[in-house]
Amino acid sequence: MVFYGYHGTAQEEKELGGRFEVDLDLYTNLNKAIETYNIENTVNYVEIYKLVKDIVTESNFHLIEALAGKIVKEIFTNYLLSKVTIRLRKPNVPLHGVVDTVEVEITRTKEEME
Repeated sequence: MVFYGYHGTAQEEKELGGRFEVDLDLYTNLNKAIETYNIENTVNYVEIYKLVKDIVTESNFHLIEALAGKIVKEIFTNYLLSKVTIRLRKPNVPLHGVVDTVEVEITRTKEEME
């Protein structure tokens, strides 16, 4: 998923914003969904997309770690999952050097979030 948001410690990041890329790995038991073909028995990726979009585009964080943590927390709050891994990338970071992107990866289990 790719969104435009205003996260970072530099003033230009807060004013001009930038692109953020989000990858999610969601883990849950899918047996009931496989048997029933019912979207109510699985994770609705349209809802997940909207949730992530709203957090990235409507909030402001100094650190991408905090942004990633907020996304994971909200996903666990709203969905029955056993584990979530998020990879959040921020391309074109204003550094005094050549960097393609910076990235944070966080993995949390249901037990860790309780």
